[in-house]
Amino acid sequence: MKELVEFLARSIVEDPDAVEVEVEEGQDGDWVVYHLYVADNDMGKVIGKQGRIANAMRTLLKIAATRRDIRVSLDIGD
Repeated sequence: MKELVEFLARSIVEDPDAVEVEVEEGQDGDWVVYHLYVADNDMGKVIGKQGRIANAMRTLLKIAATRRDIRVSLDIGD
């Protein structure tokens, strides 16, 4: 699912080389937090107006996680 987050972010930003995704997993592997980092000038594109793009990315990630029976969260920026 890390690849899904990277693909979505790289499709939106102007500087796809600056996209980084870090993964933080729970002890039992039942939850995962994805930390998405992009260039400062691309932050607005990833978040979108009123957070719509960020919410859409989170929704797609949660759909993929439901199939694997885990809980996920997406943090954007610092």
